[in-house]
This record gives sequence, structure tokens and C-alpha cells, in this order.
Amino acid sequence: MKIRSAEYLISATGPKNYPPESVPEIAFAGRSNVGKSSMINTLLNRRSLVRTSSTPGRTQMLNFFDINGTFLLVDLPGYGFAKVPVGVKKAWGPMVRTFLQTRTTLAAVVMLFDIRRVPRAEDLQLLDWLEEFGIPTIPVVTKIDKVSRNQRAAHLRAIAEATGLDLEVFSTFSSLNREGFDDLWERIEVALDPSDEDADPEEEPAGDDD
Repeated sequence: MKIRSAEYLISATGPKNYPPESVPEIAFAGRSNVGKSSMINTLLNRRSLVRTSSTPGRTQMLNFFDINGTFLLVDLPGYGFAKVPVGVKKAWGPMVRTFLQTRTTLAAVVMLFDIRRVPRAEDLQLLDWLEEFGIPTIPVVTKIDKVSRNQRAAHLRAIAEATGLDLEVFSTFSSLNREGFDDLWERIEVALDPSDEDADPEEEPAGDDD
């Protein structure tokens, strides 16, 4: 996908602050420090559209971004960081669940997993909600540059077993070397317009704006 424009719209904690439901939305979710902000900036070819931090747990609201004027990207708050205040931890569940349950324009959720970490209770809870509400899910294993290629298979199997998902449904991604960039964009584009899934295979694919 060619990114022509990417603009921050608004941050919200509940439906009264959400933007109008007018275009499809792709949400990104995952544990704090899973590499979500870096992934979004990489996908959009922006250095700092989404703020990254050395301190996990900084994203405490739902952040909406307008992409090309054709769809919204939603950065969901991270979870699972021990030093986040108790009140913030308690607010995460209702905030995210309400968004997933009520947002009719949500086309898919990109769910991130760190290749070095076995998914825990919060990850499985979020997967349960996505299944409960019938939301298409794009599971992505991040930071694959952090392990050697001969170790990847074992790490991926452990994540698949913990989540109960088939190994084949996972994409892999590195914000450092952009590995998995094209594959992830293809999956996002299909989610935005499922009718394109069966498009002519000889048609030239859309490129990025490198």
C-alpha cells in the first residue's frame, strides 16, 4: 500500500470520544513493549507518528489515525506492564472490550506477540474477546530479529501452542529490517477490502512508498 498521508486524529477512552464511524478501521493490540509503536511507524514509513518509549505502558488511551483518508488505524493501549498503576490496569479491560464490542467499522485487529515471550493470561483474554465478537484477527510475531533463524521455529511453535492457533496463521515481523512488511500489508489490505482476496493473481501488487 502506498501511504500518501497519515495523520493523528484523536485519543479516546470511550465511545463518546470515538471518531464517527465512516471508514474501515484496523486496530493494533499487544502487550506493553511488544514493539507495537515501532511496527506502526514502520508500516506507515514514518519515524515518529506513533510515539515510542523506553518505558513500557505509556499508551493508556485508544489513539486514532487517519490513513490516506480511506481508513483509520487504531493504536490500542498496551497491557501487562507490572509498574502501571492498579487503576490503569483495571481500566484497560473495559476500555478495550467496549471498543471491540461496539465499533461496527472495525475490519480487523492486528494482534502482536513477542517471539521471545510465551503468551500469558492477558493475551489469551484478548484473543477470547476477538473470537467472542467475531472480529477478524491478524496474529503477528514481532522482534524476529532478536532470535536466530534456527531458533525461530521452536519459538513460533511455543506461541502457537499457547494460543491454540494454527502455526500457519501467524505472520512474522521485524521493525529493524522490515522483514514481513509486504506480507503484513497484504493481510491488512484483504481485511480492509475482502473482495480483493480473490483478485487476479497476475495483477501487479501495490507497492510501498520506499
